[in-house]
Amino acid sequence: MGNLVEVFTPLHKKTQRKYIDRMMDDKVHCMLKAKEYEADYWDGDRRYGYGGYTYDGRWRPVAARLIEQYGLNSHSKILDVGCGKAHLLYELKQLLPGAELHGFDISRHGLTDAPEPIRKSLAQRKAQDVPYPWVDQYFDLVISLGCLHNLRLPQLQKAVQEIERVSKNKFIMVESFRNEQELFNLQCWALTAEAFFDKETWIWLLRHFGYTGDYEFIFFE
Repeated sequence: MGNLVEVFTPLHKKTQRKYIDRMMDDKVHCMLKAKEYEADYWDGDRRYGYGGYTYDGRWRPVAARLIEQYGLNSHSKILDVGCGKAHLLYELKQLLPGAELHGFDISRHGLTDAPEPIRKSLAQRKAQDVPYPWVDQYFDLVISLGCLHNLRLPQLQKAVQEIERVSKNKFIMVESFRNEQELFNLQCWALTAEAFFDKETWIWLLRHFGYTGDYEFIFFE
């Protein structure tokens, strides 16, 4: 497998979270609403997800790090699996105007609200349904940040293997934990996660699925 890297963690740590408050706030109802992945999840009350996903430029350092890490340029082909509102792809487009960019996500609301310059490069579909059955190793980089832990094991295996198939380089980020406190915090906070694994189990699973790319874990400390 590839390397454990740190790309998204600095951004993740900027958010303050009240774990107990979320657990006590009719959490089953909030989970069901969040798993619709539509307006309430992105731009509704914070109890359902992001609580208003307006863009403030926070993805630009992540885009710059990916460009440096993987030697991307204006001729690169990049795919984002579970791209959400595609702000990361938007920043990559600003930095690499000639790059071929693609992204897909399950959320119609997220895609509709993506920045206009990148919208035509997006499609609505599930993370495990990579829409390129005719190409192998087509993309110079495939990324999936904060998406794959929302899949159950059969769908997770298919998604990982498809990412592996269509990419030359790949990088995924998932939620995880290193101790009981972080597991508790994750269970309190997560609304859409289906896969709750410590980092050693994630590494075992990814290897078992044949994944050879880089990876990152975010923790809820």
